Amino acid sequence: MTQIELFGFIAALLTSMAYLPQALMIIRTGVTAGISLTMYGMLTSGKVLWLSYGVLVTSWPLILSQTFTLCLAGMILTLTVRNNYGTAKKAIAAGQLA
Repeated sequence: MTQIELFGFIAALLTSMAYLPQALMIIRTGVTAGISLTMYGMLTSGKVLWLSYGVLVTSWPLILSQTFTLCLAGMILTLTVRNNYGTAKKAIAAGQLA
């Protein structure tokens, strides 16, 4: 492993691990009220593209970090969609939304 690859792995580790506290908090509490659905949708789409790019150029720091981050971002996005759908469904049932 070259110093440049090591540098890439360290950068990838730090940026990927930044998603872990948010994911753990959502798993623990189930609360996604403060999560922007649009932002996480865009972020998850971007992660898919970065992962694809990493595969195309065979960059292991990109492949590993984007796989890990995509799992966390995808989980956050999925729980946010599920919670938003459940909230909207309850509001419709209560006659609050038309």
